[in-house]
Amino acid sequence: MPSPRPPQNPQSKQARENKQNGKQRDAFFDNAKYLAIVLVAMGHAWEPLKHDSRVVEALYTVVYAFHMPAFIIISGYFSRSFDLRPDRLKRLITGVVVPYVVFETAYSLFKRVIDHDPGQQISLLDPWYLTWFLCALFIWRMTTPIWKLVRWPLPIALGIAMLATVSPEIGDDLDLQRVLQFLPFFVLGLSLKPEHFQLVRRRAVRIAAVPVFAAALVVGWWSVPRMAAGWFYHRDAAQELGAPWWAGPVMVLALFGCSLVLTACFFAWVPGRHLWFTALGAGTLYGYLLHGFFVKAGDYRGWFDHAWLHQPLGEIFVTVVAAAGVTLLCTKPVQQVFRFAMEPKMEWAFKRDATQAARERQKAGRREPEKVSA
Repeated sequence: MPSPRPPQNPQSKQARENKQNGKQRDAFFDNAKYLAIVLVAMGHAWEPLKHDSRVVEALYTVVYAFHMPAFIIISGYFSRSFDLRPDRLKRLITGVVVPYVVFETAYSLFKRVIDHDPGQQISLLDPWYLTWFLCALFIWRMTTPIWKLVRWPLPIALGIAMLATVSPEIGDDLDLQRVLQFLPFFVLGLSLKPEHFQLVRRRAVRIAAVPVFAAALVVGWWSVPRMAAGWFYHRDAAQELGAPWWAGPVMVLALFGCSLVLTACFFAWVPGRHLWFTALGAGTLYGYLLHGFFVKAGDYRGWFDHAWLHQPLGEIFVTVVAAAGVTLLCTKPVQQVFRFAMEPKMEWAFKRDATQAARERQKAGRREPEKVSA
């Protein structure tokens, strides 16, 4: 007879089940992804308000300096094991390519209807609004084996980003400027190890992060009338921003260093324990892709034109609504509704992978003796 077992709390039981199924998640990264997506939504909600408030624009500048770099570094970190194995290519197609096609089409049709713009074209070669990240993630992941092969991946990625900023002829196809200029953050994520994240989560770093962020806010406030916000979007060459060509490489290095420091401070403040929002970290792609419809609807319909929203209390209200809205969009019910578009199975579209089938048979064979002995 089996020996009696002590009572088990549901959380530990769920953790063991996740571990057995290969789904063990690190609370730190789920917390970081959730907090980063909240900052993304807040930044987009501030955009219609920032021109009337230097404080909001300073906050906007600081947030834009690190929120996408943090997200991209995490994406790179979790792409370290990516190779061209059929099952991983399948997940790349169903989890990145299909959502890109669906939401690129959906956003274009949305603009036609809500903004009364029948001339809005549907072009899969010219990502619109939020969908550039999916396009970039596909390209970055497909090049992962190359970055794992070369001797100096980060310096090479920085060199490519610097060359991109002096090449306005790259154009808008596939938003390649953003793909190339944000590339160093993804490559950095590929190069990181768990101990690197432990370094920035030390108490000394958390304390140092306070004056660093305070200084960043002061610099952000100072830079509002002196620096074009377009540098933080990484979607234009230097010449397109009205700067001399040599400013592009200089800004790549300067912003990379600035973003890295602020991202490290952000990671230092991210809690590592399970909290009420930890589970929402698994649904950040849903929040990312869906919140844009509400922000754009508000922009097209004039919701942000109310004068009281441009006052301090109104700006706080918009910030809270943006944070609460994207939180709801990351929840399980929303994931269940939109899973068909973001995580479709699509077994019908792929050939049966012989290697994967053999692996499943091997696992089933190992489980069978366990059932018999039980």
